[in-house]
Amino acid sequence: MSYPVLKAGQPDQSRSGLCALAVMAKAPRPGKVKTRLAPPLTLDQSAALNICFLKDTTQNIDSIEAAAGLVCYTPVGDESLFDTLLPPSFALIPQREGTFGERLLAAAQDILSTGFGSVCLIDSDSPTVPAAAFAQAAEALAQPGDRIVLGPSDDGGYYLIGLKQAHPEPFQNITWSTSVVCAETIERIAAAGIELVLLPTWYDVDDGATLAVLRAELLEATPPPFTTLPGYAAPHTHTFLEDMEQAR
Repeated sequence: MSYPVLKAGQPDQSRSGLCALAVMAKAPRPGKVKTRLAPPLTLDQSAALNICFLKDTTQNIDSIEAAAGLVCYTPVGDESLFDTLLPPSFALIPQREGTFGERLLAAAQDILSTGFGSVCLIDSDSPTVPAAAFAQAAEALAQPGDRIVLGPSDDGGYYLIGLKQAHPEPFQNITWSTSVVCAETIERIAAAGIELVLLPTWYDVDDGATLAVLRAELLEATPPPFTTLPGYAAPHTHTFLEDMEQAR
């Protein structure tokens, strides 16, 4: 199946009570996604694993009440590559061009302009984030008053940022792709005088070392030491890793 593509600036009042849980994702083309996982994986395996991550993350999101699932995708023109990968309730919305911070801010602006009451921008590299963390984010944003929700990653980045308004401060003057992203974002939020809600720390899977962490969590029931909640079972990713083990 294919999915509707939302257009910025076309609000729908039926969305006003919902939090948009939007996965930031590239279309899953080999050689274009999860390339830092090759090696130890091949580029085709990396793309296949990326699809598993996308399936698991969106299925997890689909279980959250008072929320709607989106994929904020790039590049425009590759919408068909998401066909059948997402839950039936999902919609797509394109990313704008720009630096990483500009893309995130534009995504928040565009999604809120379609009528949602709040938005969480979620990475596509953390397939085992607990559903409770997504639910906590949506619940915090549903409360009266303005605030920002942040889900720190153990590498110094973050796996989720949630907003009720498209504040520019969290996306400006950030040293992206470094271990200080989350700390700098927290500083910008504090300087702007905006309330901050922190979610449980989780982790991204973007290289061989973090792939080993994921394997230990899913195949050996050994969660990372920094986690405080049981992770999502990520069945598609689990099957992919299990099949790789058996093929050795």
